[in-house]
Amino acid sequence: MDHTLQPSVTAVAEGITHRSRTNFLYSFLILPRAQRRAIETVYAFCRIVDDIVDGDSVDTTNPQRELDRWRGEIHACFNGQTPRHPVARELKAILQAFPIPEEHFLALIRGMEMDLVRRRYATFAELDEYCYHVASVIGLMCIEIFGYRHASARDYAIHLGKALQLINIVRDVPEDAARGRVYLPLDEMARFGVTEEALRAGVYDESFIQLAAQQAARARRFRFQALAALRCEDRPAMVAAEIMATIYFKLLDQMEAMRFNVFHHRPRLSKLQKALIAATLLLKSRLLPFGKE
Repeated sequence: MDHTLQPSVTAVAEGITHRSRTNFLYSFLILPRAQRRAIETVYAFCRIVDDIVDGDSVDTTNPQRELDRWRGEIHACFNGQTPRHPVARELKAILQAFPIPEEHFLALIRGMEMDLVRRRYATFAELDEYCYHVASVIGLMCIEIFGYRHASARDYAIHLGKALQLINIVRDVPEDAARGRVYLPLDEMARFGVTEEALRAGVYDESFIQLAAQQAARARRFRFQALAALRCEDRPAMVAAEIMATIYFKLLDQMEAMRFNVFHHRPRLSKLQKALIAATLLLKSRLLPFGKE
């Protein structure tokens, strides 16, 4: 099957991916060309719908209408129609080689809609559902591109997605609070004595440290569950995902080392550090599947 995509269309997804300059980009440079282009296209879709909700899209006067339009674009991809947006057209092209279920794209759009209608989560059970829709489904899309033999790889993607999203939530507390969003479970905030006003004011105290530490511990449990779900035969295919996971957990290590003072210090890794992580895991995967030390 020909995996080559139209250059003019491919350039749109590549441009979105490279402009974002996120950990996502560093994680997937090791992939073969066809897989990398497919990942870039999926990422471009994810970036577009996320920007609609965050107000970074070209047209955000009616974000619900924009999300509905993208729901229609996805429907066109899966029902023999021609999508209008260049990224959607590219999605349709890669679906011929990588059969990502339509439900994953629609689930991500539902996750974006959750951000439109609610800015608070009363319990972790509610937050867990949100994390599934905005993070786990991205992992589920990616593993269809990586390839896998065992259905348990889907559990790996689900758990890992939640782990990474929790790291994002802790890291981004100041930015989210400034936008009027609180992703930390409200019942846990109350238990530790952290108020929304304190988050907006950037109050850094022992109460916040304990609350953030609870989310960090939860992220590490999800990480453990993810690795436990992954069978040996599927591990080599997940090297790119493990690069991303390692980058994110290095950021979590930094946050723990600075006792979660995210109000004054944003954790970050240099390009060299990310490149070394990618090179090290790639080499280890050739010599010994990860998780087998």
